[in-house]
Amino acid sequence: MTVHEAVGLRSALADQLTCGPAWREAVEAVPREHFLGSAIARATEYGDRWEVARREEMTGDEWLKLVYRDETWVTQVDGVMVGEARGLVCGAPTSSSTMPGLVVRMLEAARISGGEKVLEIGTGTGYSTALMCHRLGDKAVTSIEYDQVVAGRARDALAAAGYAPTLVVGDGLAGYEGNAEYDRLIATCSVRYIPIPWMWQVRDGGTITAPLSGWMGGVAFAHLTVADDGTASGRFLEDDVYFMTARPHGPPPMSSPLLGIGNGRGSRVDPRVLDDPAGLFVGQLAAPSAVKLGGGAEVALLDVATGSQATTRPDPAGGWTVRQHGPLRLWDAVEDAVLVWQDAGSPHQSAYGLTVSGERQRVWLGDPGGPSWDLPV
Repeated sequence: MTVHEAVGLRSALADQLTCGPAWREAVEAVPREHFLGSAIARATEYGDRWEVARREEMTGDEWLKLVYRDETWVTQVDGVMVGEARGLVCGAPTSSSTMPGLVVRMLEAARISGGEKVLEIGTGTGYSTALMCHRLGDKAVTSIEYDQVVAGRARDALAAAGYAPTLVVGDGLAGYEGNAEYDRLIATCSVRYIPIPWMWQVRDGGTITAPLSGWMGGVAFAHLTVADDGTASGRFLEDDVYFMTARPHGPPPMSSPLLGIGNGRGSRVDPRVLDDPAGLFVGQLAAPSAVKLGGGAEVALLDVATGSQATTRPDPAGGWTVRQHGPLRLWDAVEDAVLVWQDAGSPHQSAYGLTVSGERQRVWLGDPGGPSWDLPV
């Protein structure tokens, strides 16, 4: 495939995206093939198994057509770059090239209009970094990556594409003071809460745009403005975005528990409410250190800190039964939160907001004076 044909594929990709002319120009200019390396992993019908597609085993036409799909391609599984594997690989994705449409939505949500200085948390393959460099210039972009191998490959890819931002290998949750203060901070990984160092490194009036996710899998998309009193606040956005969780914010390993124990009673809410993304989000606010197993009417919540659990089952007489065990009454808390949400009309996460201070991080429903829950800082 010729360079001209690759340009045509980039233009066709840009045609699929809903974005303004400046980001369209960046998508048309940045060669995504530089950022995928020699292989990518594709999902199979089994959630933890990935099929490796290697560039050397495809024609140039086949490879570039794959590259320019608006899809997320996994590049690392359980810390191993997929280019080092053949056939099927098993495990959880730990790095990827996010679908360009989602990347552009993220950049637009951050309200970058030109002239800003940006800190990106999570370089990944470097593709989103390159888009920002194209629009803002290399000196305006700082990006930090935790994984040394991923960071090294991103550095090489960015250089090959002609970009030279400030690249840092380190803990993104600590940010990077070297180029502070920033006008915009963008996280391309999900976090359970907003790390306080980010607050210190963004100027007054600057913004933090970050996906939030918890151990149950509930998500929200935060866009916060930093105030001159050291706090930050803002509403969640309407987009539902899913990014890999920052490694220190993921749940710890769990042993296999004995489920279904404890005292039983009738449930006040249908457990299937946790199959709804907005219902799951509010349930997670009420039980932030719990993980969720199962689905439908048969749900298990396991608190990794205390060993507390709650399990639900359909009741043959109608309704649902819940059994709870341990010091935390997990289902009591979830029920209370879900009922508040339902009384408010069962709204999307964009009906909530977040206020962050040095002492607490409070998610509120409706307005800052409404019902609220603390994030697990």
